[in-house]
Amino acid sequence: MIEWREEGLLLAVRPHGEANAILEVLTRGHGRHAGVVRGGQSRKKAPVLQPGAQLDLTWKARLDDHIGAFTVEPVRSRAAQVLGDRAALAALGSVCALVTAALPEREPVPALYDHTVELADALGTAPSWAERYAAWELFLLTDLGFGLDLGSCAATGATEDLCFVSPRTGRAVSRAGAGEWADRLLPLPAFLTGGTGGSVEDALRLTGHFLHQWLGPELSRPQALEARDRAARAIRGRAGTP
Repeated sequence: MIEWREEGLLLAVRPHGEANAILEVLTRGHGRHAGVVRGGQSRKKAPVLQPGAQLDLTWKARLDDHIGAFTVEPVRSRAAQVLGDRAALAALGSVCALVTAALPEREPVPALYDHTVELADALGTAPSWAERYAAWELFLLTDLGFGLDLGSCAATGATEDLCFVSPRTGRAVSRAGAGEWADRLLPLPAFLTGGTGGSVEDALRLTGHFLHQWLGPELSRPQALEARDRAARAIRGRAGTP
């Protein structure tokens, strides 16, 4: 018998037979992992098993390549913090959808797990949660091997006044280096590179471009990008941007 225990973020739930459910979770040490919960569709367990919930998980299987079974205990629900904010709810749905579609199974992702849980805790509560969501999308691209090169200007080599990103190469471009081509480049909000200023709308435009162009073809479930785009529209609407 193989067994492990750790906390995880619930990503998705689907029925399994008449009474059980299959969970997909994100854990620090075991990555994206699935398992069956006995009675997961019951009146007692179903309210606890909502995407975004933090769970104490014990997974057991006879062999490592079996789907195995989860025993779950609730740690905290995040439903209350997002239900009153349509944009935060959509952002949580986007996080769960992108992680489910983009990550390989059972590969540890400690840094991405930490970032994702921190974001999930901030959604709908922290004043800057929308900016943190955009920064999380950028981190997701980097963690999956699609990182942008934002350290220096592709045209001049400068490391200051980096205001744009090439939509083709993902490399930063300074204001001076952009010149007359600035209107063909993607704005780079300063808050994405550790500075201050810039709009979340520009940040989502930037990350959305590369999520679609670079990550999209690799996704096991392309509809995850639809959830992401719904979240981006909701966040823009929250900020009063059409």
